[in-house]
Amino acid sequence: MGAMQVYLVGGAVRDALLGRPVGERDYMVVGGTADALLRAGYTPVGRDFPVFLHPQTKAEYALARRERKTGPGYHGFVTEFSPDITLEEDLLRRDLTINAIAQADDGKLIDPYGGQADLAARVLRHVSPAFSEDPVRILRVARFAARFASLGFTVHDSTLALMRQMVEAGEVASLVPERVWQETERALGEPRPEVFFEVLRACGALAVIFPEVDRLFGVPQPEQWHPEIDTGVHVMMCLARAVALDAPVTVRFAVLGHDLGKGVTPKDQWPRHIMHESRGLPLVDALCSRLKVPTAHRELARMACAQHTNVHRALELRPETVLKLLGECDAFRRPERFSEMLLACQCDAQGRTGLEEKPYPQRAYLERARELAAAVALDEADRAGLEGQAIARELQARRQKVLEEHKRASGAVASH
Repeated sequence: MGAMQVYLVGGAVRDALLGRPVGERDYMVVGGTADALLRAGYTPVGRDFPVFLHPQTKAEYALARRERKTGPGYHGFVTEFSPDITLEEDLLRRDLTINAIAQADDGKLIDPYGGQADLAARVLRHVSPAFSEDPVRILRVARFAARFASLGFTVHDSTLALMRQMVEAGEVASLVPERVWQETERALGEPRPEVFFEVLRACGALAVIFPEVDRLFGVPQPEQWHPEIDTGVHVMMCLARAVALDAPVTVRFAVLGHDLGKGVTPKDQWPRHIMHESRGLPLVDALCSRLKVPTAHRELARMACAQHTNVHRALELRPETVLKLLGECDAFRRPERFSEMLLACQCDAQGRTGLEEKPYPQRAYLERARELAAAVALDEADRAGLEGQAIARELQARRQKVLEEHKRASGAVASH
């Protein structure tokens, strides 16, 4: 391939230096042209800029490039490619120093911006002032913070200050909802998802992107039930608990939204939050509509918001109320979603200072209640002489009877 030089760049280099498993490998081509790669059998895949797949390994190869800012947001760029763009110029346009290290074929590292030093110091630091030209980078830094917090990484003060300036300049308002959700969904899957929201809050972006969540910080709850008191802190603890319980991302999103109603409780009612469940539903809907959140995530978040208090009281509920709860949650037709909602409720109950390991028998109790009630069926003889609503009433009566026996057998608390 002539004078072209190929370097391994980005996450693969970073993760290898951290001793982490290396996933995708991305390569940068210096001194090359699109024509030369095409002649060598590479397949073009990039729409906005030339990226090519290797004919055998299918790894991505991108031509070295430089970018010029021409307008607001992250679409406002002109990207230039030419064989005379240097490795250092390409690395300069990257977001963080730890992502701006390249490796040559012989294993030699090219690190013009101090990425190795920042890896050692456990610091997330921007490469250059050009960082501020792309507001998506605020989300990316917060997401990397969520990924690497457990290794001791924090965002450098200068980078946080730059992110704050970007927020104050209104750059975050130009973010496309789909991109915000894409980064949020990935962040929710990281080892410390709460850090994503904490970093966004520290630079002021949380109030712009997630005002419903931002509003929870500083809102008190009764210390008797919430030793941590602050609602925002509680929700962050619930997210940490969701990771400890290996909850899927759908559940983690439901956990994020379960207490949004507490953010709009009138101050004169603090620290109590009567009707926060119903007050939270329009807020969950607003957040989901704004960010174009997938339907499955939205449905689970609405259910956790509406029902978490009832689930916490499951052992006290009358059998007919438990049956009503199962019906409202469509638990017979959607048992997997119901199970996810119960897991979200456990994250809520255990996302409290000192209560992280407190048993949560409500989850198993309601899982079993659903199984028992779902197993009730009417055969031909049972249906004889019954029509329409009468069949439904008979089924309900038998399900309720089974749930009465379940309550007695489990020694659940007598209802108030």
